[in-house]
Amino acid sequence: MEKKFMKGNEALAEAAVRAGVRFFAGYPITPQNDVPEYLSRRLPEVGGVFIQGESEIASINMVYGAASTGVRAMTSSSGPGLSLKCEGISYLAAAQLPALIVDVSRGGPGLGSIQPAQSDYLQVTKALGHGGHRLMVFAPSTLQEIVDLTYNAFDYAERDRNPVFILMDGVLGAMMENVELPPMKEPDPKAQSSWTMGRWEGEEKRQSHLISPIYEAGLEGLNKSFGERTKRWEKEDVKVEELYLDDAEYVVTAYGIAGRIVKQVAEELREEGIKIGVIRPITLFPFPKESFKKLDYSRVKGIIDIEMTIPAQMGEDVEAAVQGKAPVFEYGHSGGVLLDDYDVKQAIKNFIAGGKEEE
Repeated sequence: MEKKFMKGNEALAEAAVRAGVRFFAGYPITPQNDVPEYLSRRLPEVGGVFIQGESEIASINMVYGAASTGVRAMTSSSGPGLSLKCEGISYLAAAQLPALIVDVSRGGPGLGSIQPAQSDYLQVTKALGHGGHRLMVFAPSTLQEIVDLTYNAFDYAERDRNPVFILMDGVLGAMMENVELPPMKEPDPKAQSSWTMGRWEGEEKRQSHLISPIYEAGLEGLNKSFGERTKRWEKEDVKVEELYLDDAEYVVTAYGIAGRIVKQVAEELREEGIKIGVIRPITLFPFPKESFKKLDYSRVKGIIDIEMTIPAQMGEDVEAAVQGKAPVFEYGHSGGVLLDDYDVKQAIKNFIAGGKEEE
């Protein structure tokens, strides 16, 4: 594998190209602008197409059109732009079209702040468009994880004929690290020809298939199949990192850049003799509920949720998984204020000492 020192947004874009993405449509918004900028240069080099749409709404519908031909297609945005794309995402799901959607999140609500935050958790895990559908949501915490999850995203998308989502934040998008880049894939759109629209070499006429987000009959049956797929994800596709849980008396949980900080803090606390464990969700949906359910609550005295948003959003899923067996504390910053490892360590110590939430 090729090793390269790269910026997070650019590493994601390169991994997408190497995964076989050949169409991108999007609209500029901070802090994800490096993604389309990189792809505007890179995609033409591999015979792909880059389009800066006139809006986020136009862009997501261009992805819809490209995906219907079997081409690996993607878009990226941040919170306000993602809101505009939600209807199109729902249409992609209804039409059972695979695509990659990336959110490099910023502070909210509204236009909020261009600085990094984790304000989009509830939107991406609960409300990516109306109707009875869900998307797999991956949350990397290192640049290598960004590369690996992006590279494999279309394996899930095409398996399920459903969009796949990657949630990052502005810290991961802007920071630089060494990454190992995987080899180039050259997916053949004809491999999806049982449902795609297109005319392939040697064929006299275009393939004719119905690709529609509107079901006048049988919609409940489609919804049931989506529900069964979600249950399968929960059994087979959950990704989570668990550390130091065998003897943990407190468990700290976080995702993305917060998860990265928490791992470092946990190592330092254990060196001080504090028995702390870590649960870092990598799939935010399906959420790793079993990691919390299987904890030994005769020993675990509390769960500490660390997020870069106020109020905490993942905390609702943590509470549901813990089922009242231990108190759940919350600590974080928002509006572009970054987490600091010293402050996080002190907050955890305060929780342990007093069983109270940090002010």
